[in-house]
Amino acid sequence: MTARHVAFAAALALGASAAAGPAGAQQIRELVIGSSLAVTSIDPHFHNASLNNAMAKHIFDPLVAADNNQQAVPGLAESWRAVDPNTWEFKLRRGVTFHDGTPFTAEDVAFTLRRAPDVPNSPSSFAQYIRQVTAVEVVDSHTIRLRSAVPFPLMPVFMSTFTIVSRRHGEGASTADYNAGKAAIGTGPYRFVEYVPGNRIVLARNPNYWRGAEPWERVTTRFIVANGPRLAALLARDVHLIDNVLPSDVGRLRADQRMSVWTSPSGQLNYLHMDQFRSGADTPHVRDKSGNPLASNPFRDVRVRRALSMAINRQGLVDSVMAGVGTPASQIVPEGFFGYNPRIALQRFDLEGARRLMAEAGYANGFRLTLHGPQGRYVNEDRITQAVAQMWARLGIEVTVESIPSAVFFPRGSRLEFSAFTASGANFTGEAASLINSLLMTFNAQAGTGTTNRGRYSNPEVDRLMTEAFRTLDDAKRAELLQRAQEVAIGTDVGLIPIFFSGNVWAGVREVRYVVHTTNETLAMNVRPAN
Repeated sequence: MTARHVAFAAALALGASAAAGPAGAQQIRELVIGSSLAVTSIDPHFHNASLNNAMAKHIFDPLVAADNNQQAVPGLAESWRAVDPNTWEFKLRRGVTFHDGTPFTAEDVAFTLRRAPDVPNSPSSFAQYIRQVTAVEVVDSHTIRLRSAVPFPLMPVFMSTFTIVSRRHGEGASTADYNAGKAAIGTGPYRFVEYVPGNRIVLARNPNYWRGAEPWERVTTRFIVANGPRLAALLARDVHLIDNVLPSDVGRLRADQRMSVWTSPSGQLNYLHMDQFRSGADTPHVRDKSGNPLASNPFRDVRVRRALSMAINRQGLVDSVMAGVGTPASQIVPEGFFGYNPRIALQRFDLEGARRLMAEAGYANGFRLTLHGPQGRYVNEDRITQAVAQMWARLGIEVTVESIPSAVFFPRGSRLEFSAFTASGANFTGEAASLINSLLMTFNAQAGTGTTNRGRYSNPEVDRLMTEAFRTLDDAKRAELLQRAQEVAIGTDVGLIPIFFSGNVWAGVREVRYVVHTTNETLAMNVRPAN
């Protein structure tokens, strides 16, 4: 076990200690979960989003699974090895069947690798995890080899980010066919029963699941996006478990003898991106105090970016806005994750130092700014954006906050319509490379880099270090490359501003217990009877 997993296993064990249930608790046969997000599709390859990916794991299985610390463990593949620097061989689990009884084979894996990167109208593709695969060889029914143009050490990790579908039911099937249940036939612990978009999804236990049958006969996930109604549903016992509990509600729930609360650390990064590609006065939401365009884009000046980072009281924000549920961030991943750099110190809150830097950059009197942020997706996102705005106001910046529903916010952000914005990035791989790739590498749609780099930060040295890291099989050397990339991108350039890592919070009735983990996914497979 690495240092990362020791640290996170200890934290997870601490969070799980609150989950003991009462003796004699009533038996629950149909588990009902209140989810803060709504699934956008049952097609597991349509939309690379946290809730969709979590729901997919109920019906389908990944080739490589991830444990509760996001460490790669056997899934549909029992084992894997590097045959040569450019080839990974996966030995598949025998005796696994799809829900209709069809045997699982290497042909299903090969079909999935063709389908997943190229689903029509996908708002967020899985291509970034599969583009390295240049050739697929089906050696036999339970052996498959994946080749890449260059050495690719993260192949097993990236194979854990999506699930495997049936070739028999998937060939020619559309996303609508999955949503209707026609093609939603997987190898997972639950079978598809019903999907009502925006309302609920109902699943039934798979009695022949290769890991063993789950304890719940049925699982219904109700989409209750609003925080108040979701909490009310739990208190009324209309649901047995809820996710994304507001930090302000944790104390109340812990004091309620009918309820249990579970918390865990996470790698979910809350951050700020700034427009760094428009060089002139055309960044859309920055003006002088009189409302006139500035002579240049202030975010192009590293002194301004550093001043904005120094003006954020990260611990104060976590304590006040998140009620202590979170950890101040110095970089892309928290301590314990692969690629964490201990040489990057947490940016100290220094308002006077920030003011001096602003004056050096020619902005002693500040400017006007509209700060954008998403709404309806993350815990306390409105309050986070407001808190940052208030802190920046102390630099003389007149900040107007505009919170936008996430369904509109992210497409607008991808069209580069903002000058500065808050956002949150989920860590699906438990290491630094994937988030550095998407948030800080130079945007290149063809290469699949910088896919969510909506500030268009770009540094050839970061790109070089990351390109080398993606090709380096030696773990120690790859970790050093990731650390150096963060030193340049964040420590030197302030390419984005890390704010804090969210904590995960679930609450449930005392008859159940939840096995906590470092992702923000809510999984019925982690819910167990309390006794």
